[in-house]
Amino acid sequence: MQPKKSLGQNFLANDSIAERIANSANFSSRENVLEIGPGTGILTKYLAKKAAKVLALEIDRDLAGKLQKEKYKNTKIIEGDILKINLPRLIEENNFKEYKVVANLPYYITSKIIRLLLETKYTPQEMVLMVQKEVGERIVALDGKESILSISVKFYADPELLFDVSRENFDPSPEVDSAVIRIKRKENIPDIDIKQFFSLVRAGFSSKRKMLVNNLSSSFQISKDKILEWMKKSGLEPGVRAEKLGVEDWVKLYEVIGNEQFR
Repeated sequence: MQPKKSLGQNFLANDSIAERIANSANFSSRENVLEIGPGTGILTKYLAKKAAKVLALEIDRDLAGKLQKEKYKNTKIIEGDILKINLPRLIEENNFKEYKVVANLPYYITSKIIRLLLETKYTPQEMVLMVQKEVGERIVALDGKESILSISVKFYADPELLFDVSRENFDPSPEVDSAVIRIKRKENIPDIDIKQFFSLVRAGFSSKRKMLVNNLSSSFQISKDKILEWMKKSGLEPGVRAEKLGVEDWVKLYEVIGNEQFR
């Protein structure tokens, strides 16, 4: 079937990699899986062998129709857009409240889908995702440089880079390589106002080349002396940049300034 450029379709064409992805999810025979973007079904057949039930959500009507004819074991093919469908209702209707996610995500909506899955009512216990290699490395922050994306993921979960997948394994071949990552939900998430917390993180990253104190001062219209006072209480060096702060640093900074800035 001809891929549709508007949907960012690049189909995995290597069975051994598909099987490796399925194995990476470490399913027990009692666990369920939500597959996003099954495409031609190359991964679906391996998931169906391992999981108790598979929900495969495909945005392409033609592909969804073709997959429905395959009649994979314990698998339900649903035509729909993960960013538009009522995900909590889908989970409830299929008694899927404990589940994992496996997906080959379109590059252009990777961040939106990950955020949706991390913040939805019924969050997956674990996600095994194939993403653009550069994005995978940014999420894990292999270079020691955090970003809004990596902090957004690490606030809720622990990300891990599993293995790379070269572009030659796709049809059509994309212009970049991919990587498979695991995102495992944390048992304990900080009990803070999430909206306010991420407004602080976004302010800290508002200009990559500037120091944290300058970004926060300009974003919140607060003197640098006051920002430096908050940073000192948080154990942060005055010349630090946002990319050097981990989730724990951001949470501590939020707690220090929260009563004054976010009341």
